[in-house]
Amino acid sequence: MGVNVSVVAVDAGNSKTDVALIGEDGTVLSTARGGGFQPPYVGVEAALDVLAGALDEAFAALPGPVGSVGSVGHVSACLANADLPVEEAELAEALEARGWGTSVQVRNDTFAILRAGVDEPRGVAVVCGAGINCVGMVPDGRTARFPAIGRISGDWGGGAGLAEEALWFAARAEDGRGEPTELARVLPGHFGLDSMYALIEALHRGTIPLTRRHELTPVLFATADAGDPVAAALVERLAQEVVAMASVALTRLGLLEEEAPVLLGGSVLAARHPQLNVRIAELLSARAPKAEVRVVSEPPVLGAALLGLDVTGAAPEVHRRLREQYA
Repeated sequence: MGVNVSVVAVDAGNSKTDVALIGEDGTVLSTARGGGFQPPYVGVEAALDVLAGALDEAFAALPGPVGSVGSVGHVSACLANADLPVEEAELAEALEARGWGTSVQVRNDTFAILRAGVDEPRGVAVVCGAGINCVGMVPDGRTARFPAIGRISGDWGGGAGLAEEALWFAARAEDGRGEPTELARVLPGHFGLDSMYALIEALHRGTIPLTRRHELTPVLFATADAGDPVAAALVERLAQEVVAMASVALTRLGLLEEEAPVLLGGSVLAARHPQLNVRIAELLSARAPKAEVRVVSEPPVLGAALLGLDVTGAAPEVHRRLREQYA
């Protein structure tokens, strides 16, 4: 008898893709990892080809052949760059055309982080990595979300945004337009340079690739921890942004006055910077006293798989069995 795959779980970020094939009893049958999912830069079909490579690897690693036509069930895909519902719909249509399962649901990848951290689809997650995003959900299917596509949608923060802010203050400190800050010394020092002018020139002329700006975010936090008021003010503003997003999402879902998890994810929040995470908890306690704040440690592909089991109506013990394998 062949293998039946109940859920094809996909968590596709900008830098990597994780795939897990889930059996009807919640067993993880096989997994695979592929490259990043970047349809804005390579096009939808080329981006799906990256997913196809990971899926081929996962199916090749199954303990036996797929049982029959139709024995591969629901595709639960949590994808980066699916920031708007219209983009989710377009990507779902493209996935359906590939015929990888009998049904398809596409969500923004932030939903995978949220679902991975909760035992039922209820709560809010704020993710701060290269960018910043927030989503919420409740069991009746309602969700809360933001466009989260940069400054034009009102976003502030994220690793890239923090690095730009730090560079802005450091440049003005060095040339006299702004207040003094240690950032003017430590940011160029990170790259072995002796001035902000040298760093500005290197970034502008490509000697240092702009993509390396994200390296400055930990430098910003270290400078804030050392007591620099400019750096500390940026960390404080990020804490306020995280709490603002979480509070709005909780309000939209009617959870502001209820016990509800608020999960923190992404490289910036998962780093557990004391000044940032403690401050988030303090500020949120004033807005949502019953909220439970914690950092998500579970892998997002688990969230994609659990979302798939939600759709298939799997029994609670199936959910538990799946979660235990990622404990």
